[in-house]
Amino acid sequence: MEEPGRKHDAYAVLKLKDFRLFLSFRFFMTIAAQMQSIIVGWQVYELTHDPLSLGLIGLSEALPFIAVALYAGHIADRFSRKKIILWFDVLFLLASSFLLICTIYHAGIIGRFGVVPIYLGVAVSGIARAFLYPATIALMAQIVPRSLYTNSATWNSTLWHIAAITGPAIGGLVYGFFGVKIAYLTVIVSMLISFVLLSIVRNQPAPARNEKEKLVPRLMTGIQFVFSNQILLGAMTLDMFAVLFGGAVAMLPVFAGEVLKVGPQGLGVLRAAPMVGAVLMSIILAYRPPMVRAGKLLFMGVAGFGLSIICFAISRNFYLSLGLLALSGMFDNISVVIRASTMQLVTPDEMRGRVASVNSIFIGSSNEIGSFESGVAAKLMGLIPSVIFGGLMTLGIVGATAKWAPKLRKLNLKTIK
Repeated sequence: MEEPGRKHDAYAVLKLKDFRLFLSFRFFMTIAAQMQSIIVGWQVYELTHDPLSLGLIGLSEALPFIAVALYAGHIADRFSRKKIILWFDVLFLLASSFLLICTIYHAGIIGRFGVVPIYLGVAVSGIARAFLYPATIALMAQIVPRSLYTNSATWNSTLWHIAAITGPAIGGLVYGFFGVKIAYLTVIVSMLISFVLLSIVRNQPAPARNEKEKLVPRLMTGIQFVFSNQILLGAMTLDMFAVLFGGAVAMLPVFAGEVLKVGPQGLGVLRAAPMVGAVLMSIILAYRPPMVRAGKLLFMGVAGFGLSIICFAISRNFYLSLGLLALSGMFDNISVVIRASTMQLVTPDEMRGRVASVNSIFIGSSNEIGSFESGVAAKLMGLIPSVIFGGLMTLGIVGATAKWAPKLRKLNLKTIK
């Protein structure tokens, strides 16, 4: 945490108008994405009642995401990041509209092709998200002074998690009370609001670029930068495998429907619980940023996340399960803030898009691949044993990374220039 006795302004970055607009844009975009995720999950579960089908949702988003992620980082380092975000906001909006159309004409589309059209809409969303992530991370660094990077990462995480609470809750409630069509329509409205908010943010200059540098070397530069930095590589690897093995989110429709028996409304609350915990931790970190002992706190956070997931798998009480998911979110958010701060501090502006795209492959796609892993594991091992296995694997990854990356264990964000 920050050194005692030194005054820290927890709200410094919120005094910047463009950053407030940026947070508002990301808030509504995240609500839309989280709502769509829970709507698709429950819709596929109702159609198939198969945990592997839920895992395939993640895979259908992860594969196109990974396929274009490096190129998306290259684009974010060559053109206006604001314009890139606006264009791919529109693509996400079109994907959501396609899912709505498939639902409206259920008999003709889903009735004929099954859940394949839903996977197709999710795949297009994955492409949009691949371009949105590096451009969004890079734009945030452009509108915030370097001295406020950790402060901005904390508040960005806070608002993201508040949106990630609101999205599943709204998605589950609207789906449960008004039906899937109105739920998808709500996603579309939220995306339109996010588009308008970002339009108001002042334009930032495109990053400096070497016109003579060819595409493949440019793509490789981001990979080489990450793999040559033990701290960045260690943090990304730790988070990637923790999310890959430790995430129980993809199986929450099964827990809600068969274990806890709380339906789509309860599913929305379960999905929101980790985000509630993350918001609480974000508030703590805003006042006491994880600076001096960042490395140790990172490992403690990921280990705590793994333990929380194991206990969640064992629980049969809805409220205890909510508490354990909230606790997992608190631990996970420590990792999120430290990793985001480190990435912003060590990455040159002209490489932010490419480095963010590498990070998105490590972290962003691991959520979807982790969903697929969870579905396969649940199919082969059974629901409860598969989630316990994932939590144990997370603890093993913590131990292995701590031994392999001593620089990450000793990380002090105050010493990064």
